[in-house]
Amino acid sequence: MKNQYPKSSRNIAPISLVLLARVRRYFVAFAIPLLTLLGSCNSKVSPEVDDTALRNADSDVDNWLTHGRTYSEHRHSPLEQIDESTVDRLGLAWSYEFADKRGLEATPIVVNGVLYTTSSWSVVHAFDAATGEKLWTYNPEVPRGYARFACCDVVNRGPAFYKGKVYSGTLDGRLIAVDSKTGKLVWETQTTPEGKAYTITGAPRIVEGRILIGNGGAEYGVRGYISAYDAENGELAWRTYTVPGDPSLPFESKALEKASKTWSGEWWHLGGGGTCWDAITYDPELQLVYIGTGNGSPWYRRLRSHGGGDNLYLSSIIALRADDGELVWHYQTTPGDNWDYTATQPLILAELTISGAQRKVIMQAPKNGFFYVIDRATGEFISAKAFGNVTWAEGIDTNGRPIESKEARELKDPTFVRPATNGAHNWHPMSFHPGTGLVYFPVYDGAFLHLVDSVQRYYPRDFNTGRNFGYQGPEIAQWETLPISGKLVAWDPIGQKEVWKVEQPLPVSGGVLSTAGNLIFQGRADGDFSAYRATDGQLLWEFNAGTGIGAAPITYRVNGIQYVAVMAGWGGAEVLWNSGFGQGKVGKGRLLIFALDHSSELVMEEEKIIPVPKPDFKLEVSAEELAAGFSSYMTYCGRCHGANAISRGLTPDLRYTTTTTHEVFNKIVLEGVREVLGMPSFGEDLTTKETKSIQAYILGEARKAAAVASDID
Repeated sequence: MKNQYPKSSRNIAPISLVLLARVRRYFVAFAIPLLTLLGSCNSKVSPEVDDTALRNADSDVDNWLTHGRTYSEHRHSPLEQIDESTVDRLGLAWSYEFADKRGLEATPIVVNGVLYTTSSWSVVHAFDAATGEKLWTYNPEVPRGYARFACCDVVNRGPAFYKGKVYSGTLDGRLIAVDSKTGKLVWETQTTPEGKAYTITGAPRIVEGRILIGNGGAEYGVRGYISAYDAENGELAWRTYTVPGDPSLPFESKALEKASKTWSGEWWHLGGGGTCWDAITYDPELQLVYIGTGNGSPWYRRLRSHGGGDNLYLSSIIALRADDGELVWHYQTTPGDNWDYTATQPLILAELTISGAQRKVIMQAPKNGFFYVIDRATGEFISAKAFGNVTWAEGIDTNGRPIESKEARELKDPTFVRPATNGAHNWHPMSFHPGTGLVYFPVYDGAFLHLVDSVQRYYPRDFNTGRNFGYQGPEIAQWETLPISGKLVAWDPIGQKEVWKVEQPLPVSGGVLSTAGNLIFQGRADGDFSAYRATDGQLLWEFNAGTGIGAAPITYRVNGIQYVAVMAGWGGAEVLWNSGFGQGKVGKGRLLIFALDHSSELVMEEEKIIPVPKPDFKLEVSAEELAAGFSSYMTYCGRCHGANAISRGLTPDLRYTTTTTHEVFNKIVLEGVREVLGMPSFGEDLTTKETKSIQAYILGEARKAAAVASDID
């Protein structure tokens, strides 16, 4: 134990020690309770979090004021009460259980003792950050049928805070401002065209009195953009589109006119894509906003841009002028994106010494598997190296362009390509530790079977990827046998190399937090929440959360006590698509708060696996109709209810459908009688014949599962 007193006090005369002890007792008796009282009085009063506070967020060690803690989005905290020597004393201080199991991906915000977070269906919550007392909840009442436009579930990645208001996006495209003290709505504005298949799942950012928000929907055939709204009244300040629109109309900017020359055909009828659904950062010194843009719509270039081209500004890092949204520079990580390799993954700003000179850089580990270091003032390419298993390209040349695989570009036949469409790294936040100089993030290794549809189809209300999801060739069985894996890595961005790794039991895991206590915190798909030593990856502490964790933890301090918080709830694409990366523990969604020397416990659910019963409902269909049912199921149903009709538990497993439900199947699917429960209507998309074939396919899968269960018994 370290000596509590400075060396000079060791030789003080006994009488001085007595006086010193009395002074200390006086301080403990009066001053500390007074400070505690003051702290508790202020714990629910929002300070003036303005532009100055956000610029200086790094010096505010108690709070977590913005999505990545600071504008640089390091997700690193200087707090060190919890460190490598004390973390083994960490225990659960309090928890809160949410109403459903839909995925929780939010990064909470903590402002002066109050924790603000969001849950599924875009609901906003406020808690006393020290005690867990629920202060208020605001439910924006998102129409449940809107779930059909969410490619990756009804998740939300968190709120923003500014001048006494909490801001959040809603799944149906609204931006809302809520009073931070009362939870009452102050204003809301529709940021997307009503009736179009846009969604918001990302967290807003605050930039010079404006709220920046993007949206998703590229798989549904939309055109990407980012918008800036006045924080006080919700009026639109500027909007920047990321891909060009109809060239017969005036272009919104010279940048888009230039970009149009990299497209061909009539791409605008298919939307184009390039949505900005997550990454947004800001450099106050350069007054530049940085965004990451998404994949093309459809996925495959030969379907959306018949003559080739880079298709700017898909899959790019873009620098915009903060005051008007004008494009300053761009760097395209995946020119002519052909594999759903978005560049919407987290962006980190840092100062690195490269070749003897200090550079202001922006760093990203996007889906395509290469770690990029770019000059953030000019957009100049500095370096890139593969951090994952990559087969679509051999590397990145000195000009910053990928050296592509011909087979992966052409996709003439069913083709396996790595990384998979969920990426070598996806939305899960990463952290930069200034002390170690390392970037920490989860890595996924898996392949995807690309099957380009022979006919370009357009569905105004559904997926427009261009992939043939109804394909049943022999490659499917081969795909299911390919190995997949995941790991947590510590990456040296200067040397462009892996320093250490931790192999993980399931392939996809959660975001990362680093602290000055030489710690890395991360949750996993199997429900384990862990702390590792930042310097070498040694496991130091773990906790069973009872449900998978994809969100990144945060840390904050209230009344001198450091807490670590994480949203636990496995969801999103990892669960819905139910492929190799769909493994993970689905349980009750929880907010978990930890502190030293606490020992609260969670009530765990008992897992019950009920065999699929043999269905009694009869439906006569031909072999052709059954094959069509598989194709329609995969097109309209699979992303929510699971590939091959096997659900992971987030939504109902349709193999268990009762006879009573089968009797009203058409009313559910075509008339939307269960829309209030989150089951949308497909009456505008499917015929009764197609619905019958889907129902027959589900019954067939139920009978297969029941037969397997019978053989086991």
